[in-house]
Amino acid sequence: MIVIIGNGISGVTTARYIRKRCDEEILIISAESKFFFSRTALMYVYMGHMKFEHTQPYEPHFWEKNRIQLKQAKVEKVDTSSKKLHLDSGETISYTSLVLATGSKPNKFGWKGQDLQRVGGLYSKQDLEYVEKCSAGLKTAVIVGGGLIGIELAEMFLSRNIDVHFLVRESHFWDNVLPKRDAQMIMRHMDKHHGLNMHYSEELEEIVDNGNGEACAVITKSGERIECQFVGLTAGVSPNINFLKGAEVETDRGILVNRFMETNVKDVYAVGDCAQFKEPLPERRPIEQVWYTGKFMGETVAKTITGERTEYNPGHWFNSAKFFDVEYQTYGMVYNHLKDGQSEFVFEDKKNEVLLHFVFETDTMKFIGINNFGIRLRHQLFNEWLLQGATMETVLKNLKAANFDPEFYNKYEEAVIAQFNKEFNTNIVLEKSKWWQTLIAK
Repeated sequence: MIVIIGNGISGVTTARYIRKRCDEEILIISAESKFFFSRTALMYVYMGHMKFEHTQPYEPHFWEKNRIQLKQAKVEKVDTSSKKLHLDSGETISYTSLVLATGSKPNKFGWKGQDLQRVGGLYSKQDLEYVEKCSAGLKTAVIVGGGLIGIELAEMFLSRNIDVHFLVRESHFWDNVLPKRDAQMIMRHMDKHHGLNMHYSEELEEIVDNGNGEACAVITKSGERIECQFVGLTAGVSPNINFLKGAEVETDRGILVNRFMETNVKDVYAVGDCAQFKEPLPERRPIEQVWYTGKFMGETVAKTITGERTEYNPGHWFNSAKFFDVEYQTYGMVYNHLKDGQSEFVFEDKKNEVLLHFVFETDTMKFIGINNFGIRLRHQLFNEWLLQGATMETVLKNLKAANFDPEFYNKYEEAVIAQFNKEFNTNIVLEKSKWWQTLIAK
């Protein structure tokens, strides 16, 4: 039997693609929930836009139809020598192949008071239930950590008119990811939201106990005391691997794997947020904790387990997110600081909160990557340009074909090209033909 621990996107994709390729028995074990759900939709459950059952991409009958067994239980020990899993119930389960897809857990950095009541994150279904439980009568919340989960938690609280104080260690929001100009655009957008109080260059020192084991305030490293009734810890996540202590599986920050998602133990694999590549792909991090990489890892390991040993190859980097009302996409590599031999071009419409940040090779003008805010751009087209090594001229003159916004949205292509021509003394003209549409339709 093939056993998969974890029912997130990585684990479920693994099961689905194994089933496409073979008839071996499959079991998914998860302590969080019985059914797979969309983790990014948790905030919309809290905000009343959907019910939790609406976050499940598959109907309950899907699992039986595809002969994928589900078990809600916690794995306490992995015995690779006997190929057995020990559950918290005392039950043991044997496997022929084991896929570890246990995801992440919120970071805690030893803050005083971090384990008090009315302190939580937003990663799991249980986290959402706890935030909901603590929201009755909640007037002020403090969020620690300037990442995407923190933004989600802030938007959730603001939807219920709860004041939010946001502690961000860096001087600019998401400074370790976004270039300064991009971060400033998002910071201006966040300033517009009533009830969102941003504290930049500020860190958590202590969470104060009200005497009953509950958080009642935080004290920052600068000595400021902020009264609150809930503290959200959203300072990133780390691989969920504590259950492997004492096992023969090699770990570092995550579960160490090669490019085939194989661990050091035969028939044991790791995918998704918990996996750490011994040799990362060029220009990529050893741990890739985004939805699409987890999906690719699941597809990859399914092939390997079913006899077609396949190397992980996710293609060019991309990601997307939402900062309140501003949508964000990135294609290719745009670092928070330019590297040697790179140049940048930034177009911004502050009134309409639109920003396009291009990065390219200085000498050849080869396109390297783009961050775009407030405009939707086609992934397939940018991926093709990256594969072809397209120049900025190719990208800009065909920018209209890349725009994925509805027809009634404002268009910016001509203004973008005019500004680029002026700054870089070029004479690029917007392409009128539709030759890229054939590619898009494929």
